[in-house]
Amino acid sequence: MKSYATEPLSANADTLSERQSEIAELVRATGFAGIDELADRFSVSTQTIRKDVNGLCDKGLLRRVHGGVQLASVGNLEYRMRKVLRYSAKQQIAAAVADTIPNGSSVSISIGTTPEAVVSAMLSHTNLKIQTNNLNIAMIGNTAGSFDVSIPGGLIRRGDGDIIGPAAVAFFESYKADFGIFGVAAVDADGGLLDFYEEEVAARQAILRNCRTSILVLDHMKFERNAHVRGGHIADVDHVFCDKAPPPGIASALAEAGVTVTICGKESN
Repeated sequence: MKSYATEPLSANADTLSERQSEIAELVRATGFAGIDELADRFSVSTQTIRKDVNGLCDKGLLRRVHGGVQLASVGNLEYRMRKVLRYSAKQQIAAAVADTIPNGSSVSISIGTTPEAVVSAMLSHTNLKIQTNNLNIAMIGNTAGSFDVSIPGGLIRRGDGDIIGPAAVAFFESYKADFGIFGVAAVDADGGLLDFYEEEVAARQAILRNCRTSILVLDHMKFERNAHVRGGHIADVDHVFCDKAPPPGIASALAEAGVTVTICGKESN
């Protein structure tokens, strides 16, 4: 049985322990989990699990119900909350991607908490030209004195800080970036890339069409999640960065398509 850290992964008060992150993703995938079930799964006491889930409920990720916990809301989670899920995996992925981006590159970057982590990991680079439709990413990039950061005009989506829709698509179509970096909400069993909104897919596909090297960043839980808007296939990209190996069927499709796969977590050691 895998062991899990009991302390937060960073000093950030919103950051979750690894076990809390796994609990949140499990409930996100299934909709409900019982306290006894979770205690058995993680080989800890029910008291320990209650402490974990109480912390998740305090952060607004989950809601206590009789016998267990369920999602606090239906659909996608608030951006601030998504940032703390799979925190360690996102940092490992971000560091590996940053190592592949040369100074002076032009980089188109999609919405998402993992792409945001990549930008933070690139702040020691010089003379990057960043194009993004996410204000969080833009503001992080703007802290690097030598970066040029461009964003589209349009309506800002509340909570996420995104600009999506036709303006974002036209924005990415106006560049030819050295690298396109994007995430997805989920990956279907057949390798289809899934998101929650058609506009998210359209912007992501515009980045893919207008970059010389496409990079998909995702943690392994994306292979276990679901979203309902299809757009593209995982084998369409040039490079996949993930914290664990993809499921066998998807791994075979990636190998057949010649997609480079980099495993950034402990499995890579």
